[in-house]
Amino acid sequence: MTKTRYALAGAGVRAQMYVEAIVGAHRDRAELVAIVEPNPVRAAYHSARVTEAGAPAPRLASPAELEDVIRDARVDRVIICSRDDLHAELIVRSLEAGADVVVEKPLTIDAASAASIEDAVARTGRQVVLTFNYRYSPRNSALRQVIQDGTIGEVTSVDFSWMLDTNHGADYFRRWHREKKNSGGLLVHKSSHHFDLVNWWIRSQPTRVFASGGLRFYGAENAARRGLGERPARGTHDGGDLFELDLRADERLTALYLDAEQHDGYRRDLDVFSAGITIEDNLALVVDYASGATMSYSLNAHSPWEGYRVAVNGTLGRAELEVVERGAVLAGDGLHPHIDPSLSGGDGTTTLRPEGERLIVQRHWEAAYEVPIDGGDSGHGGGDELLLSDVFIGPGDDPLARPADWSDGIRSIAVGIAGNRSLETGLPVKVSDLGIALLADG
Repeated sequence: MTKTRYALAGAGVRAQMYVEAIVGAHRDRAELVAIVEPNPVRAAYHSARVTEAGAPAPRLASPAELEDVIRDARVDRVIICSRDDLHAELIVRSLEAGADVVVEKPLTIDAASAASIEDAVARTGRQVVLTFNYRYSPRNSALRQVIQDGTIGEVTSVDFSWMLDTNHGADYFRRWHREKKNSGGLLVHKSSHHFDLVNWWIRSQPTRVFASGGLRFYGAENAARRGLGERPARGTHDGGDLFELDLRADERLTALYLDAEQHDGYRRDLDVFSAGITIEDNLALVVDYASGATMSYSLNAHSPWEGYRVAVNGTLGRAELEVVERGAVLAGDGLHPHIDPSLSGGDGTTTLRPEGERLIVQRHWEAAYEVPIDGGDSGHGGGDELLLSDVFIGPGDDPLARPADWSDGIRSIAVGIAGNRSLETGLPVKVSDLGIALLADG
């Protein structure tokens, strides 16, 4: 079997999932021939994993050498795991150099760069795959099936609440995500997952967004108002508190970030109550869809528990999905093995809010019943394994239409981009006014 030749652009923590897939379950059909990463320590970390698995060492290169790498190493596909604001440039350059692309969400962070990707796809005819792993989580697939089967009739509205806890939620305020110019804020970086789910669940696209929110918990001003006093600039020190991340407590974070910061000055463990944060931690949106449905959405990034609740109302009834990914962040727990509990299926904390998931359907004039969810213990409820199979083997016939491409990526970030404009202006924003051709008729 001829192996597909991959280059990896961006070598942080998220890249590990793809490296492990290439040297593990999919080694017979994939090989990593290059790592494009400006920090030599991070590049060497993933390169070492490749050689440990018995594969040839990949070429290590800087982002400026991307086109040379694609040509010289005969790269078929580029996997992009870089900072969000760098996605668009790397996607366009990869397509123009003759490679297809696999990219982590979000596709990009603003309308202008989204339009540039749209143009590059049209010009080159090449493929861009979006890795929306939440589509593949069995619980989310089960809800899609209920809606697709017509069990609750035509969807009229969606209520969606997402809670990020003080372990995972806080982490977006320690690192590069804390600056909106890098990430588009949580409405783009994180919520694009959620907006994609709704687009996919109800098979429609957004048309108008009104947003409200702000930075109300993290940041220097909030800390001063609550009298928190002087705080260390970073979490890696002796005697930290519950909001600090000590990189020394995790071997992987030490290797990828603490040992690497001498090369680029990037610090992964900034204080969440320091100055310079330009993203919001409390957000609420009203979103209209082309189908006529409306969504009310909220995100909180300092919740004591992590998970989400979604209710879908239809002309024949209602479906309710509740997911608890971590029931509590407890004092004395220390650094969790996974800052993001969705990657590990929770930590087994025993509380009145146990980790788990439940999908309940109730039709008009009938008793409620529970829909069984056939899940897994791996990342994102078993979704990551299914996603990687589609990425590396190729999607087969999927009645749930889970594989996503650049157009799905644009529809998902459209809500966040329009939401950011609404936050700036205080007015509702039409998605068709964003200047992206795909959305012009929405």
